[in-house]
Amino acid sequence: MLDRQFPHSRLAAATRRRIAALALARTDRYGLRTITTSGLVAAVPDEHANYRSNILPAMRPLTVLVTAAGAPGTAALLRALQENGERDIRLVGCDMSERSVGRFLCDAFAVVPPGADPRFPGALIDLCGQEGVNAVLPQSSHDLAGLAEAKGELEAAGVAALVSSAETVRRANDKAECYRLLGEAGVPVPAFRRASGREAFVAAATELGYPKYPVCFKPVMSSGSRGFRVLDPSVDRERQLLRERPGSLAMRLEDVAELLPEDGGDELLVMELAQGGERTVDGVARAGRIVLGHPKTREAMRAGLAMFFRTLDDPELVATAGRAVAALEIEHFFNVQLVGDLVIEVNPRISTVVYQEDLNLPYLGLKHALGELSDDELAAFAARVRPTRRALRYFDQVEWDEAASRRPVRPGGQVFRSKGVLS
Repeated sequence: MLDRQFPHSRLAAATRRRIAALALARTDRYGLRTITTSGLVAAVPDEHANYRSNILPAMRPLTVLVTAAGAPGTAALLRALQENGERDIRLVGCDMSERSVGRFLCDAFAVVPPGADPRFPGALIDLCGQEGVNAVLPQSSHDLAGLAEAKGELEAAGVAALVSSAETVRRANDKAECYRLLGEAGVPVPAFRRASGREAFVAAATELGYPKYPVCFKPVMSSGSRGFRVLDPSVDRERQLLRERPGSLAMRLEDVAELLPEDGGDELLVMELAQGGERTVDGVARAGRIVLGHPKTREAMRAGLAMFFRTLDDPELVATAGRAVAALEIEHFFNVQLVGDLVIEVNPRISTVVYQEDLNLPYLGLKHALGELSDDELAAFAARVRPTRRALRYFDQVEWDEAASRRPVRPGGQVFRSKGVLS
């Protein structure tokens, strides 16, 4: 059951108006200038009306559920799905918090339990039924296990769940297990140890070269940079205290050890510190094989998030990602992250995307999952990847006035809908 859902906002309708104004423009084979929004042709002269069906054949509208609709990449992802240039896509967002940007940018929004909550799979199934969802696109690693659990029931109801198998999700989320599988497949990964408790932690760091070399650690079960710290004997704690922003990643071994229990506690992955530039490969896979890969850099880190990206022409990088995707048998979207030449993270989900006007990775992956694009047709889009492409992430915000009162929440929750238009 859904925890809470909300009354209506007018922002999504306004967003659609802006999308219409900025819709894709292209020239068809007759030299006609067309503007495509929601699968419609707008700027074709009447005398060429008999060509319209050839220029833009009608495509069935879709309803897509996007989870973790408060994630950093949500606004760009929703915009890409809306500005697909072929058809109308109705967006349903869900998140464990009502303070989610998806609440304002989607056509409908619902608060659901956290991804680790046993109620999460059922909440997704209920929401898909209520909203007539055609496909579910997860954004957070925390949502993957629950969605994988619900996948069979969703697909039986005709809903495409863009998630790998439950076993693939488990292996990817267990970072130590992931490293083991990658190493066996010949994928370069950092040297690592699993450790629980103070004594085992200190021993693992020492085996990996501390204090001669800095090492790092994070919880075995984690997502992104959560819990990641660097062990560095040269760290200046006074400078950290007085000169640096809160949240510094570097700590001394003794400072960490005193925080750990004598025995037990969370299992930690202690690793050699990979060094060098950060690169990733995003893309779409089928049965453990990359169908379309998009390599890029990750730069200008801020609070664990990359803020600048450069598209790369790097077949060797894509080949390395391909071995990782095969080792974990990933299906649908993936993200393989490297520091230097070492793979440090594999996420079986969509991540930050560098978009092009002629290469919309989320929409292409959606069509592929729905059987509208074959593997060969999707793979052909690799020729469009432009190494000159750059992306700069920035912060934005929305404003609203809280309603004086809310309508009662009926059993099962009440969906927050976007119907109005800002004038």
